[in-house]
Amino acid sequence: MQRRPDNRAMKPRALRLYAGPAAREHLRRRGLSADDVRIVPAAAGGPKGLVLLPLDRFLFGHWLAQGTQPVHLLGASIGAWRMACACLPDADATFEQLAQDYIHQRYEHAPGKAPATSHVSAVFGAKLIERFGQRGAEVLGHPRYRLHLFTSRGRHPLLRRQCRWRTPLGYAGAFAANALSRRALGSWLERVVFHDARAPALPLHLHDLSTRQVALSAHNLCPALLASCSIPFWLDAVHDIPGAPEGAYWDGGITDYHLHLDYASMGEGLVLYPHFQKSIIPGWLDKSLRHRHRASEQLSNVVVLAPDPDWVRQTLPGGKLPDRDDFKAYAEDVERRIGIWTRAVAESRRLADELAALLERDTIEALPLE
Repeated sequence: MQRRPDNRAMKPRALRLYAGPAAREHLRRRGLSADDVRIVPAAAGGPKGLVLLPLDRFLFGHWLAQGTQPVHLLGASIGAWRMACACLPDADATFEQLAQDYIHQRYEHAPGKAPATSHVSAVFGAKLIERFGQRGAEVLGHPRYRLHLFTSRGRHPLLRRQCRWRTPLGYAGAFAANALSRRALGSWLERVVFHDARAPALPLHLHDLSTRQVALSAHNLCPALLASCSIPFWLDAVHDIPGAPEGAYWDGGITDYHLHLDYASMGEGLVLYPHFQKSIIPGWLDKSLRHRHRASEQLSNVVVLAPDPDWVRQTLPGGKLPDRDDFKAYAEDVERRIGIWTRAVAESRRLADELAALLERDTIEALPLE
């Protein structure tokens, strides 16, 4: 009797590992242990980050707990929310709650119209306060993790305060300046990193863009989180965060979309980067600038964990990652969007299962970052 093919075995591998030259050699010789990891970045990208939550649950709820060294957690936008969850003692359960909170977002709006930015900010800000408002000491007191939240502060006069007409002009100017050079973006927007007060600076160089660093506290944790998630024209800017320079603060992904930083300058250890794609794009305004998507020598010690594109096309609903366009596509059918995103997270458990199996090996082969 002929055996039926195992459809599960025919599915492509869900997880791919990509690594810079130094990281690939390390994996080939020694595999990967929790004590190797010094930095975990978490990119902006809105709903795309949902597929990484099963990886987060495994990494922070189980595997990284085996290490003994301090680990710096870097987050922008949804990545900031994810890394704040990682710092709580019940990380596994907290990531499960994050998935529920993000998937079930609902905002009032007129038919055919987007919800008001002030309404989105109020609803989303209230959720952050509900989850973190009374837990600041836990987030900032983790014995090993050091949290760094990336935001973008308006520096040019057109962007110093949110304004109905000045803000669009300011972002048009920032887009034009960034097209000339990334460093020129710093005349319009500056990177402001809200960091763990026990780590006065990140263990790497931040010379690519105008940068300020501000210590996190229980008073500015929730405003900094909200600012890091405040996508221009979708949410309002957060103004005058306690302990930080006055001004308007927006999504950290504007300046640092995928946190393409000088990780090679940090010295020993590896960067473990759960990401929703292989390429690491510097800023949100670089999305259309393909020449800035290539890997650089700054990523030599980076290991990227990303879903395989074939697996995404064949397995996830619609053959794609969840994205912000889904809010528009299912604006009048919220329950359908919730169901699609719930399924995407459930399917993404394979990423964590495959990583757990890989980490048991003494040596690991990774694809090159390109």
